[in-house]
Amino acid sequence: MARLEATLDRRCMLGGSTRMDVDPSGEREVPFHVLLEGECLFEVNGQLYPMVAGDVIILPTGARHRITTPGSAPIRETNETTGATYIRTSSEGGGAPVIDLFCGHYRISPGAGAILFGSLPTPTHVSLFHSDEVRTVLLRLSALMRSEAERDGAGSSAIMSAFCTVLIALVLRTSVETGAHGQVWTAVADPRLSDVIQRVLSDPGESWSIAGLSREAAMSRATFIRRFHGATGMTFGQFVVKARLMSAADLLATSDLTVVGIATRVGYRSESAFTRAFRAEIGDTPARFRRAQKAA
Repeated sequence: MARLEATLDRRCMLGGSTRMDVDPSGEREVPFHVLLEGECLFEVNGQLYPMVAGDVIILPTGARHRITTPGSAPIRETNETTGATYIRTSSEGGGAPVIDLFCGHYRISPGAGAILFGSLPTPTHVSLFHSDEVRTVLLRLSALMRSEAERDGAGSSAIMSAFCTVLIALVLRTSVETGAHGQVWTAVADPRLSDVIQRVLSDPGESWSIAGLSREAAMSRATFIRRFHGATGMTFGQFVVKARLMSAADLLATSDLTVVGIATRVGYRSESAFTRAFRAEIGDTPARFRRAQKAA
């Protein structure tokens, strides 16, 4: 539903003591960085996030950010060389690289994509080396990315886009504690809560109740509420609204159902209630959103 389009923008082979500033992203663009080798610091909004090999950072807000490599020498800036598919970035003055960093962005739909990425932590910082299984997948993927990056010829853009789509799928299904940022709700570790999430996403129009779901999950109502919020960063009610509106945005863009029909299908009893919720989340009415999607 998010209608993702992945693009690799640059490969950064940076030496020590190097600083790379990244400008804010464009509208509906979500930048990402995947570190295949070495260590560096990611800085956004005055906060520092150490990255090691196997780490992926996604920045849903698209804010200006900075990447710095370790070293005791004076800080250096970067040089850029334009290739057929992406920009090659290196350190001023040369020297052996200490990191191998792939940087790109996802272009997302203004409806479901904006809701999905808007519900993720900022930044979303995940280690794909957290488990042996995922580590093996990333190692294979990184070898393919490096090989294709060296080729950088006909077809490389489409192939790298496919690799980056695999990357976001790995991130969204990998549940890892990331300090203050909690977990990615698309990959909740508790199987009982994960089952609840899957059921709501599959049938957002159902009249879901905390009382009924907590009984099925063998939890008290208070425990269910506490654990759901702790695992997702949202109340259950907030999650249901997001699931309903993601489905609604997708239907508005891809179906010929009336607005009333879509409202009913995703669980709203009146068109006015649906319109208020949709406008609060998307910033536009369902009718105007549909017209804009068809025009696009």
